[in-house]
Amino acid sequence: MELMGIADEGAVTIDGQIEVTQALGWRWIESRFVEVEGFEKGSIHEIPDAAFDVVADKLEESGVGIYAFGSTICNWQKTVETPFDVTLAEVARAIPRMKRLGTKYVRIMSFKPADDADTTPPEVFERVGEVTQRFLDEGLQPVHENCMNYGGMSWQHAEELLEKVPGLKWVFDTANPIFNADRRGDQPWGMQCPWEFWEHMRDHTAHIHIKDAVKTEDGEEYHFPGDGDGRVRDILKDAFANGYDAGISIEPHMTVVFHDNDSAAPEKAMADNYIEYGRRLEKLIAEVR
Repeated sequence: MELMGIADEGAVTIDGQIEVTQALGWRWIESRFVEVEGFEKGSIHEIPDAAFDVVADKLEESGVGIYAFGSTICNWQKTVETPFDVTLAEVARAIPRMKRLGTKYVRIMSFKPADDADTTPPEVFERVGEVTQRFLDEGLQPVHENCMNYGGMSWQHAEELLEKVPGLKWVFDTANPIFNADRRGDQPWGMQCPWEFWEHMRDHTAHIHIKDAVKTEDGEEYHFPGDGDGRVRDILKDAFANGYDAGISIEPHMTVVFHDNDSAAPEKAMADNYIEYGRRLEKLIAEVR
């Protein structure tokens, strides 16, 4: 088992991300967005080559590695109307960078569905299948997150995606079912159940993503692991009982939220929360094991 975090929630710069990782005694980062001096913050697979070189050098010096890319490939910022060349270009940039860093896993999604969508268009299976195969051909493993995407519309949609995209594996986000509609049957839809989704994805999961939250009238409220409705304790206990020994990644969402442009916090607050979140997860894991 390897513990890590989506480190842009602990620090903006690569130096800060390495620092919070080392403060936890961890050796891995799941890299999403990162900033180096002289360059704007950006995705690990989209920042300029010169900025990426700095990131790679600092990681090598520190001994901290990149376990997975938290990529923007096929994510909720894109639909099936987005030109596919955009996606293929992201894949082409990600592959050599993953190889340079010795990174095996890349997190992908399956595009944003329309608000009233309840079925997955054939184009989604075709595109995600092409992306998956391009990574697999290079010895890299794509993992799909249950989120605001076609594969995340319910556990049945997730199963359909995996059936139609050979070689794709799952990254299970414990909190996302709480505030995503279960798009099966007639509207109005209810919300998904984290435990039910997990039961169906357990055997396909190569990476676990720890968030915890409760749904509120205004949206959602994030909590430390085990303190919300994400069934984090139950899912981890079940995962270990079934032999899970792969990656577990934190994304606190408590001081900053990646997809919220109005979300910001001082670096110290980000770091302190990230480190406390990681330590609480370690304690929870020790208890359930």
